[in-house]
Amino acid sequence: MFLQKGWLKVLDIFSRSEQMIGAVNMRKLADSKVLLFGLGGVGGYAAEGLVRSGIGQITVVDHDVISESNINRQIIATTQTIGMDKVEAATKRILSINPHCSVIPKKTFFMPESSDIDFSQYDYVIDAIDTVTAKISIAEQCIQSGVPIISCMGTGNKINPAMLKVTDISKTSICPLARVMRKELKKHGITHLKVVYSQEEPFHTYIKDENNSRNIPGSMIFVPASAGLMIASEVVKDLLNIKK
Repeated sequence: MFLQKGWLKVLDIFSRSEQMIGAVNMRKLADSKVLLFGLGGVGGYAAEGLVRSGIGQITVVDHDVISESNINRQIIATTQTIGMDKVEAATKRILSINPHCSVIPKKTFFMPESSDIDFSQYDYVIDAIDTVTAKISIAEQCIQSGVPIISCMGTGNKINPAMLKVTDISKTSICPLARVMRKELKKHGITHLKVVYSQEEPFHTYIKDENNSRNIPGSMIFVPASAGLMIASEVVKDLLNIKK
């Protein structure tokens, strides 16, 4: 069996996974390091999928705290975690699933000019944040470091998870965030990026933000959660070179 030393105690947790992918691949996942940006509706489920798949180390990056409005779609948000830092809630949840997983929480708003993250230390990077400038920088740094990345496009104002698709950014359509990303990536000489995006036409919402400058997107659990699990699946398949 693949689990050795400290992992022996958690053998039963991953026994069904080992039946599918084998002991060697389980060891590869246990030795893998993933960097995850964003612990919202998408990122929280991506983390969930990775940890329950046996990823050995995960660094979670988010600056936000859990609010009551997060409960309808974010797996780390409950009535007991309101007001808690998202990285703290995620760390506690991850360790409650697999106490031997190494979790590195970073409570920070990722800014390209102030980041001290060494991307080259990771086997895979997940971008599950909304800020375009940061998303572009993350993609750039991954390409420079030779680290595979998957980026999530917009999941707000959508309800049908069956419309989600994994593809290259150059092949996306309909999604407003993907449109902006294609344009901005080209300015930085980036024409290819693996993404998860939705082909569903978005709902229209009319609630303005506090500055009355833009409509706040609505969101339900179905699309963000499904996108997060799809991302986790892609990461695992890529790490293990599974083409199925």
